[in-house]
Amino acid sequence: MATIYDVARRAEVSPATVSRVVNGRANVDPALAERVRAAMVDLNYRPNAVARNLRRSRTSMWAVIISDIGNPFFTSLVRGVEDVAQTAGYSVVLCNSDNDEAKEGQYVNAALTEQMAGVIISPTAGSPHVARLLDAGVPVVVIDRQMAGADVDTVLVDNEQGARDATGHLAAAGYRRIACITGPRGLFTAERRLAGYRAALDDAGLAHDPALVRHADFGVDGGHAAMHSLLAVDPRPDAVFVGNNLMTIGAVGRIFDEGVTVPEEMGVVGFDDVPWATLMRPALTTVAQPTYSVGRNAAELLTDRITDPKRPVSTVTLPTELRVRGSSGAKP
Repeated sequence: MATIYDVARRAEVSPATVSRVVNGRANVDPALAERVRAAMVDLNYRPNAVARNLRRSRTSMWAVIISDIGNPFFTSLVRGVEDVAQTAGYSVVLCNSDNDEAKEGQYVNAALTEQMAGVIISPTAGSPHVARLLDAGVPVVVIDRQMAGADVDTVLVDNEQGARDATGHLAAAGYRRIACITGPRGLFTAERRLAGYRAALDDAGLAHDPALVRHADFGVDGGHAAMHSLLAVDPRPDAVFVGNNLMTIGAVGRIFDEGVTVPEEMGVVGFDDVPWATLMRPALTTVAQPTYSVGRNAAELLTDRITDPKRPVSTVTLPTELRVRGSSGAKP
């Protein structure tokens, strides 16, 4: 089993420098710290957790609290978090809140009780629990959603621009009654994607028709029910922008159930790229999010916050990419 002295020899630094890196001290040159972390990985070095916790009064664990473990969006994101955490000497505990504030609170209680070194969280709408963590001095990074009034490190994607690109693409393809299925009212991602949809209608000189907007639960059943409702509107929409991957599954399923052809009778663009998007016939046009990069950026911000608790708060906003496929082909 590798020791701190083996790591020091491999990294060509002193054992004291290795100790400072392991314990998250700020007074280490970044280049030296990176050499130490690389040596730790090469040697499969694991610090003595008991001794480390006694010195730091915190464990070497991170809690990653996400809103829906069944959503593929979070799969790649958590992998990005874990890759950085392992290199930095931390382990990850994955928690699923189901977008339930009470359940989220239970996980936050556990993070506080177990004195976890940090928390990465996709919070529920209006969550009070991020403030609880900050008040307790726990390093926190918020992902996917922005907390109004909270002074906290945050990693987002450009939800509004992604939705604007998607809806604008449908308008440019000749569709004129473009519907939108977005997430729950008041949820940051849902509201930003709705704002992008509306901005694209303005760009194209198309009217805003409230009858063509539906709020759903970001789940398959919600997308199915919302699309069922939209297909009953007279006149029916000729295209739809769907605000996440699971709702897109439900919406497309309902479109096919009704015998509506895509894209001839209904253009479709979804938000979040998924492997099955290219397997559909026609293949599904999507807005791709850099999910792995979201996770990596969040983990890097958390390690920075642990190392330097007083550094300025950062917000990172990553771009999306519109991937055009057959489901949004030019309207006949």
